[in-house]
This record gives sequence, structure tokens and C-alpha cells, in this order.
Amino acid sequence: MTPQDVLEKYYGYNQFRPGQEKIIQQVLAGKNTLAIMPTGGGKSLCYQIPALLLEGLTLVVSPLISLMKDQVDALQASGIYAGFINSSQDWSTTRSVLSDAANGRLKLLYIAPERLEQPGFMEQLQQLQISLIAIDEAHCISQWGHDFRKSYLALSDILPQIPSQPPVIALTATATKQVAADIMRRLFIPPANEVKTGFARPNLSFQVVKGQNKNEFILDYVTANQKTPGIVYAATRKKVEQIGQMLQKAGIKAGIYHAGLPEEIRQRNQEDFLFDRLSVIVATNAFGMGIDKSNVHYIIHAQAPGSLEAYYQEAGRAGRDGSPAEAILLYSAQDMQIQRLFAENSDADQKHKDVIYTNIQSVVNYVNTQKCLQQFIVEYFGQDMEPCGQCTNCLDDRQTTDVTLLTQKILSCVMRMHQRYGKKLVAQVLAGSKAKRISELQLNHLSTYGIIKEIKTPAIEELIDYLTASGYLTMPDPQYPTLHLTELGAEVLRGHRKVSRKVTVVAKRSTMPENSELFERLRALRYELAEKQAVPPYVIFSDQTLHEMCSVLPQNDSELLAIKGVGQQKLEKYGQQFLTAIHGS
Repeated sequence: MTPQDVLEKYYGYNQFRPGQEKIIQQVLAGKNTLAIMPTGGGKSLCYQIPALLLEGLTLVVSPLISLMKDQVDALQASGIYAGFINSSQDWSTTRSVLSDAANGRLKLLYIAPERLEQPGFMEQLQQLQISLIAIDEAHCISQWGHDFRKSYLALSDILPQIPSQPPVIALTATATKQVAADIMRRLFIPPANEVKTGFARPNLSFQVVKGQNKNEFILDYVTANQKTPGIVYAATRKKVEQIGQMLQKAGIKAGIYHAGLPEEIRQRNQEDFLFDRLSVIVATNAFGMGIDKSNVHYIIHAQAPGSLEAYYQEAGRAGRDGSPAEAILLYSAQDMQIQRLFAENSDADQKHKDVIYTNIQSVVNYVNTQKCLQQFIVEYFGQDMEPCGQCTNCLDDRQTTDVTLLTQKILSCVMRMHQRYGKKLVAQVLAGSKAKRISELQLNHLSTYGIIKEIKTPAIEELIDYLTASGYLTMPDPQYPTLHLTELGAEVLRGHRKVSRKVTVVAKRSTMPENSELFERLRALRYELAEKQAVPPYVIFSDQTLHEMCSVLPQNDSELLAIKGVGQQKLEKYGQQFLTAIHGS
């Protein structure tokens, strides 16, 4: 069989997504490979297809239990033998899975990185014929990444101990150039073997919402979108519980998820969400890495996360099936104070804390930019793209306002304060604040003191954020965010460049289009089949596949097989039932 044959037979697609075929060919040629693809870009196929073509077992290192179960459920539904080993199992189950792997009954075995550090387990692995190692969520290995895990660091020492010396494929959706270089160095991947398919997600509409009551926005939006699954993220457990209770009181099928809940409650709520028994889950970042639920149609961040990498990964959990989806960030300046508090109270060393502070500033820049939101993120990851045409900034058709004079006053104040102070103090000086510290430092004697007292301090701080996001100001020291002029800012101060800005946009909630009667009928059938097999509904077919069935109205097996997501295995299992549901007989 060829990779194309496997793609069609087991996955129901007749062509690869960008980058997949190149990655698969590199892996089959025995080359260590780094695959950087956006969430929903089809990373898992890049090691699952080689696994089916290579002799022996593919070992998949995965960070979360939920990811393992989701992947194995989906593989088994497609007729592929796979298993997992993690802390949720008893010893007899683990022994049975290892026996299946040793006897050649499994093609893929998912394990947590911590498992590899157990000497007894490594001895058992050395008895297996391992032909490929896949490292999922590979950014976890880098201290420069947003989700660094110490257990991943040990992979550098452990992988060379596997006798067959199989090729390694590392996969991630979020890696800056610095993180990618770190991954390749630690996993012995030559730079020439990096495959980056692009970070753009054309089906996602990004929104930044300021100046609105967050609770009201969330309640209105979720109420209007109850028929479509969504995730609401918050930074703290307290906020998660508050939003969850608010939605539940409104009669919405909402669950909550955070690390402080008992394991059985977390597991139940996650499963209810995956099985469509809940329409929305409210969670901290403890929820979601690797969650394969393909029909999530919106992600709302009630509080900003601590990095653009984290935000893009979490936002990317919407629209994995390619359908239009929305990623909404409800922002207030207090969000970043919470993130800085997390950093200050963490046990990270100073070097790692500096990375965290820099990441926090990248989020502040994002919410204050007036360029295309998705373009801003993609450029952050070191790539170029045209404006998306559908984010709040692209759709903002208001006229710009010249703020050159205001900008010059702010930049002049920064210089007269000798570039030694942060945003808050600069704004207070400009507004003519009577704060005690201003007089103690004798800053009330500066010529710029009170120079824009007609504007309130928070509005001045917001303008400073905009100037920082636009490159006129910078904060070179992540631990002490003092403002410094850039060369761009110096040009403005000298009168050689103008600055324009739009006033704060107030985003309105939007709704996903209502589903057709046929779609609801197919969705009900899918749910019934999923309940009988104890698997999430999207494992049967994705929403995108159901929508295509509604559009094409296939008449027979051949036409049904031509629909994306319907492979030979699933045609044999479900084809007749869906054809009957489509044509009502």
C-alpha cells in the first residue's frame, strides 16, 4: 500500500493537506523530522499513516491522558489497532496492552513521557520492535515554550537507549523560531528536516472585545449558540466556577473543568462535552491540550492567557473540522496583572521568568494592535500572510484618527523620565496625577507633567499599549517593564513620521448559522451510534462530513465514499444507516 491508499481506505480523504505528504515521505525514509502545523492541520496523520506502512510498532509520546483515549478511540473506529498506557489503568490492563504490543497486534502505542523514566518500563520497551517514535506537543521540551514540562527533557537521554534506533517525528502547532531550534537540538533533528506548513487558520475569525461586561457577553453569546459546542477559558479556578454557575442557572448545559476538581468529576465533565451531552465547557488551561473534538465552533477567552502561543493553541481548538469558527478574546488590563502574579509566584528560575514576562507583553501587543489579528499572530511565529479579511480589525471600517501630537507628548514624557519608568507612572505624569510617588520622585516638576490632563489615566495607558504594539515604544527588560523609545518612535518625535489610530472597537456577539433539518437528523443518528459504541460522536463522522452529506445528498455507496471523511471502513460500518437517514427510507 502507498500513503495515498492508506489515506483513502482508513481516513476517507482523497488528497493530503499541505505538508502532510512531504512529512510522511521523510519519516518513511527514516529521517528525524520536525512537523510544525496549525491545530486542525492534520498532524496525527503524519505519524499514523507511516505507522500503518512500517513493520513493527509506532510509539507515541503524548502529554495528556485525554489525548491518548481520544486518538485510540478514533483509530479503532477506523479499523486500526492501537492502545495506550497511562496512570488511569490498573496493572493487569497495562500488562495486557504490552502483551498485544509484543505480539504484533498493535500498530500504535500511546504513552506519557513520565512512563519512559521508569526503568522497568524501559526494559519492556527494549523487547519490542519499535519502528517509529512520535513526540506529540513537542514544544513541551523547550524552556522557551509556553508549556514547558520537565518530563520531556529526559527524552534526549532516553530515546538513544531504544535498540532499533527508530526515526523520530516531533509535532507541534505552536513553535517560534527559537522554540523550533530548541526542539531540533534536543531531539537530534537536522534543521533541513523541519517542515513548517504555515500558521494561518483561514476558517477562524478572530475577535478582541474590550469595554464590555464580560459576563453579559458570555451569557448572551452562549445562549445564542447553544446548538454548537464551545469552550470558555478563564485564568483562575474561581472565575471558571463563577462563569459555569452563571450559565447553568440560565439553563445552559454547561460543565466546568479545572485542576482543583476531583479526578472523577473532571473525567465526567470532559466526557460529557466530548459526547455532546454538554454544549459548553468552562475551563482553565488544564483542559484541552490534544482534545480532538472536531466540531467546536467557538472559543471564548474570558481572561487573556499568558502568551500568544497558549492563546493560538487554545483558540485553534475551534474549527478543527474546517468549518467556520470564532475565537473571541474578552480583554481587560487586569488580565495581564493576573498573569504577572502567576509568574512572580511560580518556582521558575529567573531566566524562565524573563521568558514568561516577554510572552505576557506579546499578548498586550496583540490586543492593542490595529493590524489584522491573525496576521499579527502568524508574523509572531515568523511567517507572512495577507490580512484575513474577517477579524474584528479587518472588518473595522471606521476612519482613522491622527494621534501624532498625542504620541509626541507621550514619547517626550518617556524621554524626560529618562526611560526609567513603566506605563502606569508615565500615564500618571501625563495626566497630572497627585499621587504621592509622583511628588516624591519630583516628577511633578517635569515640563510634560499634566500635559494631557484632559485624558483619563486608563485611556493614556491604553494609548501607550497601542504605541508599544505598533513599535514606537518597547520594554527591553521583561522583569522591569520600563518604557524605551524605538527608532520608529524617535522618527515621530523628530516630526518625520505620523501616527494614526482608531478608537476602541466594541464587538457584538455573533451567532453560527442554524443547522438544517437534515443535518439535525444526521446528527441524531451519529449521537445514537456513538452512544452504542461508547465513543464521542465526532469519531463516527465530523460535522464537516455531515454538512457535505446534506449538500451532496449521496444516492449510493460510491457517492457516499466520495465525501471527505468517509473511508472504506466507515462506509461498511455506517453507510447504509446514513443513506437511509438522508433519503428517509
